[in-house]
Amino acid sequence: MNGALVPGAVLTPEETLEAWMREYGSAVLRTCFVCLADAHLAQDAAQDTFIKAWRAMDKFRKQSPASEKAWLMRIAVNTCRDYRRGMWFRKVDLPGEIEKLPPPALQVSDGERETFLDVMRLPDKHRQIILLYYYQQMTLREMGEVLGLKPSSVHHRLKKAEAALRRAWEGRGDDE
Repeated sequence: MNGALVPGAVLTPEETLEAWMREYGSAVLRTCFVCLADAHLAQDAAQDTFIKAWRAMDKFRKQSPASEKAWLMRIAVNTCRDYRRGMWFRKVDLPGEIEKLPPPALQVSDGERETFLDVMRLPDKHRQIILLYYYQQMTLREMGEVLGLKPSSVHHRLKKAEAALRRAWEGRGDDE
């Protein structure tokens, strides 16, 4: 288990879940928000992520060599995919909805906002890669565990996502 838990200590499932929520709750919520572009859906998806983790905890403890963070992020990404398959996303113009997001709690520059919107406009598989690598600071191996891909495939997908972002920035004349 990770640093949130005492090494060697035998924790109850409840204690383990609480530790995971303290350690990774914010990261899971941010991941869900970037995947779904809706704060309320992201909160629901984050809660569902931890419910699913709770239900699969014994299986994780017995079988998984994956890190806790990678395992939880995989559950979060899959949960968000399930949400996106729902009826709401079939009827909503997501790029139009992104523009309607409320202003951030913290002031961000126009460039940072444009970068965020550029990432949100990427296809789902590229947006996920950018999110996990730059936002969650995961390694290629961890990203592979999350997405069920080989590290070489993750690296290839990351390069394609970065190229798509560069094209978007060049199209605006940014030198980011």
